[in-house]
Amino acid sequence: MELSPSRVFFTVLSLFTALASGLVITSTGTTPINKASGQSVKLECMFTLAAEDTGPLDIEWSLVAADNQNMDKVVILYSGDRVYEDYYTPMKGRVHFSSSDPKTGDASINLTGLKSSDSGTYQCKVKKAPGIGSKKMQLIVMVRPSKPRCYTEGPTEEGKNIVLRCTTAEGTKPMQYKWEKLTDSKLLPASAVLDPVEGTINVRNVSSSASGTYRCVASNSVGTEECLLALNVTPPPNTAGIIAGSIIAVLLILLIIAIILFCCLRARNKKKYEKEICNEIREDVPPPKSRVSTARSFTMGSQRSSLGSMSPSNLHEYALKTQYDKIPSSEEYERPPSQAPMPLPSSIRMGGPNLSRMGAIPVMTPAQNRDGSIV
Repeated sequence: MELSPSRVFFTVLSLFTALASGLVITSTGTTPINKASGQSVKLECMFTLAAEDTGPLDIEWSLVAADNQNMDKVVILYSGDRVYEDYYTPMKGRVHFSSSDPKTGDASINLTGLKSSDSGTYQCKVKKAPGIGSKKMQLIVMVRPSKPRCYTEGPTEEGKNIVLRCTTAEGTKPMQYKWEKLTDSKLLPASAVLDPVEGTINVRNVSSSASGTYRCVASNSVGTEECLLALNVTPPPNTAGIIAGSIIAVLLILLIIAIILFCCLRARNKKKYEKEICNEIREDVPPPKSRVSTARSFTMGSQRSSLGSMSPSNLHEYALKTQYDKIPSSEEYERPPSQAPMPLPSSIRMGGPNLSRMGAIPVMTPAQNRDGSIV
């Protein structure tokens, strides 16, 4: 390894200072250390002792707090010829001294299974009374990109504007994105505008020639990941066909509604017609006889039953009276011929003398008017 003149000068100056003033940290690296998550790193801390440094050796590694108001966190400790590794719980089992005997002048440590939370400023402090020395270094744990997600935004139809987008859920910035086409001409569309920071491709007025398979590669300083996207640009939909289909569907719906209404009205009219026919049949049935007709029939029956007990003179009066009673009433005018009253027998129409010879007994019968009431 070739050393620069400035570094050689700094090393010589440190050794001269160590010889003059005792314990000195000889590791000179000052640039930040970049590592990927999951990897391992060695944080160097070499030191030298002077003859007067006779006290016990103490080595302390700590993670310097980003805020001055917080205390530094001790990561690992060497004191009294003993190593204490479990001071910092998040790094338990992942931090060790590089040398099995730090008294040889090597206080370096190894960190394994790095996490993004391990990033920070570390300080190595070596103390052997009366000498004291310390050194700080910065560790940056970078997270490699996670598996990106490729997708499109906007309708994938000819003449439309679409966006091809590539995003990652994890990854330390700065992140770079690169798009490429894998099929056909392997060239991006002529109207495509690539944004390598945001991971997008804006395509205006896309055509069917843009169809194909695309690959997006996401990368940072510690790793790369990629994803594939299949783009299929379709012709615009047939608007006229859609409109015609919609009209036909509406007409069919209206026709079905009209058929349902027609059937309902027809069923209603049929029920109404049947009800009217039933009412007409009931009107043809003759009404029941009135109380007047019943009274007249009762009176005639009583008259006939009493004829046998009439005398000849009373029977003659009865014959004269029945002539006046034969005047038809309004009910008799309406009576059909088939229901006309039966004529009296010839024996009943004979004269009074004949009735007397037959031994008839005269009986007085009350007179009645046309409606059958007694006068």
